[in-house]
Amino acid sequence: MALSFTQFMTRTDYADVPQNVRRIMRRSLLDTIGVAIVGTTTEISRIVRHYATEFWGAAEGKPGARMICDGRRVSPAGAAFAGAFTIDSIDAHDGYSAVKGHAGSAVMPGMLAIFEERRDSGRPLTAQDLMVGMALGYEIGYRSGLAQHGTLRDYHSSGAWNAVGVAAAGARLLGLNEQGIRHAAGIAEYHGPRSQMMRCIEFPTMLRDGVGWGAPTGVSAAYMAAMGFTGAPALTIEADNARDWWSGLGERWETEETHYKLYPVCRWAHPALDAIKQLMTDNHLSYKDIARIRIRTFHNAVRLAGADPQNLDEMTYGMIYPAAVMAVRGQIGRCELREDVLTDPEIRRLARATELVETEQYTAISVRKRWADVSLLLKNGRELASDPKTPRGDPDDPLTDAEISLKFHAFTEGLIYPERARAIEEACGMFDQLNSSELNELFDLIFTATSAALPDAAL
Repeated sequence: MALSFTQFMTRTDYADVPQNVRRIMRRSLLDTIGVAIVGTTTEISRIVRHYATEFWGAAEGKPGARMICDGRRVSPAGAAFAGAFTIDSIDAHDGYSAVKGHAGSAVMPGMLAIFEERRDSGRPLTAQDLMVGMALGYEIGYRSGLAQHGTLRDYHSSGAWNAVGVAAAGARLLGLNEQGIRHAAGIAEYHGPRSQMMRCIEFPTMLRDGVGWGAPTGVSAAYMAAMGFTGAPALTIEADNARDWWSGLGERWETEETHYKLYPVCRWAHPALDAIKQLMTDNHLSYKDIARIRIRTFHNAVRLAGADPQNLDEMTYGMIYPAAVMAVRGQIGRCELREDVLTDPEIRRLARATELVETEQYTAISVRKRWADVSLLLKNGRELASDPKTPRGDPDDPLTDAEISLKFHAFTEGLIYPERARAIEEACGMFDQLNSSELNELFDLIFTATSAALPDAAL
């Protein structure tokens, strides 16, 4: 039976979360923590963690919460702020193409911060509570985002709507009733960062996808509602023109459409990257064989452009330069998130020789999927063309558990000891079954600072 928003938030228990959604949450926790670990090496993360300790400290006499992969205590909102920016600093976290954004990069640090505060305040929650909180945060975030994009003209960043998911799920974890949860969602929606996403696409900076402010907005909204602050209704949930996006709540889970990334760059570039990799592998090509690259794709992906990035933020929110990196390096992983990539002469040569072409067909069909095809013009005059591609990692072409594991270990190598990486992976794979002692051990593994003294610790 379909439920209203408040019924869904108060009645959904662990047994009501479908097995496939539980599996997605386990995969997403591991994947997101891996991204957070490598994210601590970025300048974005360094700045925001310093900012959080300076200006978002825990209140006197309060335990606060630890920052992910850092260990220092700040307020729960500060921990969510630092964690979300750290995750978002490496564009490799999970998402949902139809909502054009990401829930986990805000939901994960938001839920972990509230769990830390509850536990250390003597009001601990269980591992199954964590599963329910994460699942509700994703589902409400995704649906709020779909409603926002469906009812507003501007394309807003993920922080504009995942703040609502964090607030609603956070309010549930704090034990609020239906009215309190409504107020939390309303506070978060009203105060959430309604930042225009295409500004960040066209002018890539440290602003990223807005989740750095979406996560703490959601956490703050939950605690404010618990104190009696009012804020309902959230229009993306309760307005008449948003109703269609909330049908089937409790029966059908949008969370099952979560995708995972192979490459730490904007998802819109991924079908072209997959096509380049496949063309070069199937035809035993070297980058030295390539004279020109042509990418045909959809409108917003063409606006990524990015042929001449001056920093890694510009490179990871680009299309052309990542395509050239893939052609030269054969991969885009942690090793490609280094400054030397920006000055590689062969990558720069191919970036200058890459053409982006917008097609009406791909623009029309790139709604719940992202489409592109690639042609490689070789120096010997041959031209090789790919089939139309959608990216690996979508629900209909998922990454295997082995691929998620390989990505996690590749991202964390040299930053944490292998024993710690294996322990995190094992615990994330069954986190909702852990007892309180085991859950505390997982939290310690997640929150302890990365090991900058290890070899290869810096990007």
